[in-house]
Amino acid sequence: MNENEKWHRHLGAYGICMIEEKLLVIHKGNGPYIGRYDLPGGTVEANESLVEAVKREFIEESGININIKRNLGVCDFLIPYELPKRGTTHIHHVAVIYFVQYITGMLKKNPEKFEGQDSLGAFLVPIKEINSANSSPLVLQAKDWIGTEKFPFESQRLDDWVVLEK
Repeated sequence: MNENEKWHRHLGAYGICMIEEKLLVIHKGNGPYIGRYDLPGGTVEANESLVEAVKREFIEESGININIKRNLGVCDFLIPYELPKRGTTHIHHVAVIYFVQYITGMLKKNPEKFEGQDSLGAFLVPIKEINSANSSPLVLQAKDWIGTEKFPFESQRLDDWVVLEK
């Protein structure tokens, strides 16, 4: 780590949901993954468990109710991303990931807008269409997990990460 780097840590809980051989993703409206696909999920609120956070985030971001099948593990990414209000230059994204099952609901193409909402809509994407140009590192990791059922032990430092423009 460079001494000029100032890190912000973000802890989130996310779900991998497969429907008809496609991965459920959201289109990000802000943050380091803006303009790309990301897994439904996000910040764990005060007095909320990880499982409760995943269920809430799925409803808010994608419009569907889920059943948590199992905890898959944790992966983390070190990404250049400036947050001037916090005086940080990088984000350490720590993601707790669950395998989830669709129960009910219709995918939201235009989710309700409120402070903290970063989903521009939910989509089902064939695995073969997921790539580094259109997806967050979390979605790429989910794609790898679908093929191997493993997450890496080491953090992934993505110094060449490019944040897309709004």
